[in-house]
This record gives sequence, structure tokens and C-alpha cells, in this order.
Amino acid sequence: MVRDELLRLRASAESEAATLSRDLRALFAASRDSNADDEHDPEGATVGFERAQLTALLAAARERIVEIDEALGRVDAGTYGVCERCGRPIAPERLAARPFARRCITCA
Repeated sequence: MVRDELLRLRASAESEAATLSRDLRALFAASRDSNADDEHDPEGATVGFERAQLTALLAAARERIVEIDEALGRVDAGTYGVCERCGRPIAPERLAARPFARRCITCA
């Protein structure tokens, strides 16, 4: 059950990362093909801001994939749901909210 939920979350994060990666590549391509002066456009965000935003979101999605993979490793090792710092069980409510949590709420 836990493994299935983690795999579902991983697939969702992979899909999100793929979409963000495509969007970022499209933004780079569009900015290469344009001679717009986005730094002085009063109508909206600059290309630089959009690039930074997409880059941050992509990094977060990739980090989530790593965290989920590590949680899957803990499932396999039989240590899932055990705080890596104090060794006590991680509360089910915390795991429900953050299935890849490594630490209990006290140690977090």
C-alpha cells in the first residue's frame, strides 16, 4: 500500500518534471528567436524571471523524485516510518501528509 502510493507520487513528479523541462526548453528557444526587450516591458514578467521560476520548480520536482526513491529504499529495507534521527516511529498523520518524511515531527 505504501509502495503503491510512493510509486504514484513518483510518477506524478516525473510527469511534472517532464512538463517543466519541456516548458523551460521552449522558453529558451523562444528567447533565442525573439529580439524583444523583456527587461523593459512594463506589461509582465521578464524572460529571466520566468526562466528562474521554471528552473526552481524543475529542481523541486527532481528533488521530490529523489526523496521518493529514498523512501522506496526505506520500504525495501524495512525502515520506512522510523525516524532516522531518534529511531522512534513517524506519526501516521505526518506520513500521510509527507509520505517521504525521514524524521518525526519532533526531529524535523
